[in-house]
Amino acid sequence: MRKVGSEGETILAVNDLKVIFHTYAGDVKALDGVELFVRKGEVLGLVGESGCGKSVTALAIVGLLPPNAEIVSGKAVLDGTDLLGMGEEKLRLTRLKDVAIVFQDPMTYLNPVLTIGLQITEIVASQPDLFIPELIKNRLDEISTIEKAKGELVPKLQVEREKLRAKSQTNRLGNEELTRLTRLYATSILKSVRLPEPEKVFKMYPFELSGGMRQRAMIAMALIRRPKLLLADEITTALDVTVQAQALQLLQQLKEVIDTSVLLITHDLAVVAEVCDRVAVMYAGNVVEVADVKELFRNPMHPYTQGLLASVPRVDLVAEQKSIQGSVPDLMFPPSGCRFHPRCPRVFEKCPVAKPTLIEVSPGHLVSCFLFGG
Repeated sequence: MRKVGSEGETILAVNDLKVIFHTYAGDVKALDGVELFVRKGEVLGLVGESGCGKSVTALAIVGLLPPNAEIVSGKAVLDGTDLLGMGEEKLRLTRLKDVAIVFQDPMTYLNPVLTIGLQITEIVASQPDLFIPELIKNRLDEISTIEKAKGELVPKLQVEREKLRAKSQTNRLGNEELTRLTRLYATSILKSVRLPEPEKVFKMYPFELSGGMRQRAMIAMALIRRPKLLLADEITTALDVTVQAQALQLLQQLKEVIDTSVLLITHDLAVVAEVCDRVAVMYAGNVVEVADVKELFRNPMHPYTQGLLASVPRVDLVAEQKSIQGSVPDLMFPPSGCRFHPRCPRVFEKCPVAKPTLIEVSPGHLVSCFLFGG
């Protein structure tokens, strides 16, 4: 058996991430050495009960923890660079371009007094030099598409093409040209997330959109950067079932188009089964099992994962569904050793004494449990 590692190209590696929250009642030990990695081009699902640390993990990665949080130890290495060791300005630029996050409730994060278009274009306006190559490329692609549809070269568009190619060499645009290309780029992104009449949506305010449309607008704001990593935090929770399916299908399609990796945070195992390549299971601030989706559903190894899957209602089984005994521990006073041991049906004398490590018990299947030598 081997310790946790990865196969293929890893875009994000989180190691020994520990986070505590300082509160008036005491310190909450939210994360206790989280270990996970995301491969290039995959969707990794991060699942677990509410309060287990899924969202805290995402916020720690992108440097958006609240002031009372403290990162005690750990690394979050994105494409060779440790995000946790960055200065504030460098991390801001990384969030602007390389890593994006989409939250659960879009109405909370969209500015109600600004149009959707303005909220998207202000991302480009904050650091235009980072986006000029993509703005020019997008417009050149649009020109090619228009000419292909017409079946002939358009003199006016040919002139524009040559001007844009010249400007791509200097990476500089005038203010008027920058505004025009940014608007065209934002409209194309709104179109790519399947928003109807994107030119109209560009001018609309958040309250004029439905919940599903607002979530798509949030996804567009993330994708305009073409990030290396997209963190999607419970993005389907506030949507009805039909819109959930559309959003998940959209996420899969766009992952291929923009060549990004996705960390999908959810408590819904059906969502994981539908869109994820691999899944990491969290319990009380620890990752306790990681495996390919089919492998995890077919052969769950950790007692918590087994209990989690057994508690999900199934139409093909007549037997009564089972719940996990006990309750989630108080992370201000977490259990010693393995944090799951007070609820574990297979607990033995070693479990309260020492903390198991995440080890590979079969190819690609990692478990943190003394039953398997952890």
